[in-house]
This record gives sequence, C-alpha cells and structure tokens, in this order.
Amino acid sequence: MRMPFSISKLVWVRIIYWLFLTYMVAAFIWWYVALVQQNELLTATKIETLTAKGQIDQQHIANIEAFAARKTKQYIGEGLTFLLLFLLGAIYVYRSLLKQLKYSTLQQNFMMAVTHELKTPIAVTQLNLETIVKRDLQPEQQQHLIQNTLKETRRLDALCNNILLASQFEMGQFENSKQLVDLSTIAVQCIQSFEERYSNRKCIGSIDAAIQLQGEPLLLQLMINNLLDNANKYAAPETPIFIDLHVAGTDIELTVKDQGIGIPESELPFIFDPFYRASNTAAYDGYGIGLPLTQNIIKIHKGELTISSVLHKGVTIQVKLPVAIL
Repeated sequence: MRMPFSISKLVWVRIIYWLFLTYMVAAFIWWYVALVQQNELLTATKIETLTAKGQIDQQHIANIEAFAARKTKQYIGEGLTFLLLFLLGAIYVYRSLLKQLKYSTLQQNFMMAVTHELKTPIAVTQLNLETIVKRDLQPEQQQHLIQNTLKETRRLDALCNNILLASQFEMGQFENSKQLVDLSTIAVQCIQSFEERYSNRKCIGSIDAAIQLQGEPLLLQLMINNLLDNANKYAAPETPIFIDLHVAGTDIELTVKDQGIGIPESELPFIFDPFYRASNTAAYDGYGIGLPLTQNIIKIHKGELTISSVLHKGVTIQVKLPVAIL
C-alpha cells in the first residue's frame, strides 16, 4: 500500500521550506533594490560633484549614466543567476527531504510487515513441534504436522531469500555468475512446489520443453515463485492462475495471469518501487519487495517486464528474456 508518511512531518517540512524560501527571495530582492539605489545615489553624487566643480558636460553625464545602466544590468544578471541557482538547490533539497521522509516511513512499514510475516511461520512451527512433543499423536497426525511445519519453513526460507537478495541488489553487492539454464525445468518445478503449498489453488500451466538461457538458476526460480505467489495472494481461491512459457523468435516469453483484485491504473508506475504496495492491498499480507526484486532479476538477465491490469478482473505480467544461442 502506498503509505502516507506523518502529516505533522509533512506540514512542518512545508512550513519551514516556504518560510526559508520566502526569506531568501525577499533577501535577494532587498539586495537588488539596495544595490540599485546605491548605484543611483553614487551616480547622482558624482554628477553633482563634477557639476559643482564645473568639470562636466553632456557627454560626461551620458557616460556616467551609461556606466550606471551597465551596473544595473550587471546586478540584474547576477541576481537572477544566483536566484535561479538558489531555487534549483532549494527544490532539490525539498524533494530529497520529502523522498527521504517517505522512504523512511516505507521502511518502517516494511519492517512491521516483515515482522508479521516472520512471526507467522515461526509461531506455526513452534506450535506444531510443541504439539508433537507434548501429545501422543497418531502417525498420520504427526505426519500432517511435520508436513505443515516443512511448508512454513519453506515459506520462511523464501522470505529470507527475498529480503537478502533485495538488500544485496540495493547495495550493489550481488555477484552474478550465469550458466546455461533450462528454464522449462525450473518453471515445472516452481509449479509443482506451488501446488504443494497451495493445494486448493488451480494452476494452469503451458510450458514448452527445453527452453534454455544464460542465467542464475536460483534467481530465475525466485522470479517465477514471486510471480506465482503474487498472483495467488490477490486472487480468490476458486479462481485459477495461468502460467505460459514459450519461445517467440529470439525471446523467451513468460506470462503469469490471475483473476484477482487488480491494480489501479494510476498506481502502476509505482509498483516497482521498494516497499510500495497498491492502495487496494491493505487487507492482504505482503511487504512490497517481491515485484522490485523480480524486476531486478529480469534486468540482470537483460530482459524486460510489462504489466497490465484491469481493476477487479486481474493482473497479467509478461516477462521477456533473451533465449540462449547454442
């Protein structure tokens, strides 16, 4: 969700900014008026002094007035230059400060969301293990709890991987080591893992065989998992998720489509910002790093991502990656 930061902070920033800007503009105007008045006074004094001494004629007066006019133009030019530079600097500082305040608030919201996401699998795992230890359960009951615990552990592992990779991308510390990868196999494995985790969700896949590219297997797996998890998160359980993988010319095209709540069109430009969540997703769990991370993965593989959405009807995400030339 696009979380507004503290109104009090925003109000104070704007008040201080406009007061400072008004003061500085007034100071520039006062500086200009004072210099012009001083220039006019010096000109008038010079003319009066020379006139009193009888050492001036019309040519002298014209020269003195021309010099005064040049000084006035100089003051105007320098004043406008300084004022323009100051305004540009003030705008830059203002926007940077607002961006920093917004980013700080988004980080706080992110930490709250991640804490919630971490606590859920940890709590479920702890409860399952305590139940197994303290109760005399039937083998099938124990197996059910163990499988549920493994599911939550995988969820926790995926979350930690997302956070770790997002941090590495943000700090520019990710080391890239590509290899020849069978994306078809990775996609099939991701679908199988998805169906194990969400047995009530129908996933309709059309995966062409032996599609290869130069890439990072872990990142590509994470990319597909993120797209499937996003589609699953924001769609009703009875609706299917569609995934298609095929080669079109020199491009590999991966399409994931859901029939969920969609994204407001006005918010589509922001959904790849770190920690950003659309305004209609407040009721859903999430932390706003899945899509930014996915986009970074696609950029590493020299691909591109396009997204289209119809509100209340779903989202379609298409990824294009360069096919490996063998």
